[in-house]
Amino acid sequence: MISANEAIKKLKEGNALYVSTDTFQSDVSSKVLEHFAKNGQEPYAIIISCSDSRVIPERIFHAAIGDLFTIRVAGNVIDDHQLGSIEYAAGHLGTKLVVVLGHTQCGAVHAAIDHDPSGFIKYITDEIKQAIGKEKDDYKAAVLNVAQSVRMIESSLEIQKDEEEGLQVVGAIYRIEDGTVEFNPLI
Repeated sequence: MISANEAIKKLKEGNALYVSTDTFQSDVSSKVLEHFAKNGQEPYAIIISCSDSRVIPERIFHAAIGDLFTIRVAGNVIDDHQLGSIEYAAGHLGTKLVVVLGHTQCGAVHAAIDHDPSGFIKYITDEIKQAIGKEKDDYKAAVLNVAQSVRMIESSLEIQKDEEEGLQVVGAIYRIEDGTVEFNPLI
């Protein structure tokens, strides 16, 4: 298992490759599938991203099968289910990096800023509204939303214990317009 800093470096290199190439190739041969079936998984990063169909962490970071433990939910919000999944990957798989990956042009963030939806989406937009306060700028709101999710993850006692053992939790923003990822964005 690699360190959190090595995992960040690997993600940054993968994103640079993603931005600089027009194609994505990944080995999904029966040999690779058989390897993971027999040996289990050892992802080097846990990625919590939005469910937006334009945000595909394995592509964005030029990652292969077994590289990323990906958790997707609209607005990349955190609740008990996401925390349980993160704790599993950190505690049982030994993954040392958690990345909360927000993105530009996020529909959930936009809905939290400009609408008052009903139904189950309201649970998501209410979480985002709490994170962003009165912010109206989409980019700044996305950054604030990521920061809130990072804080929620770090409030987990299990995650705090894992952080003492080298786990890092970071935020990032994926720019849909050009494919780049900015780690630890500031507003």
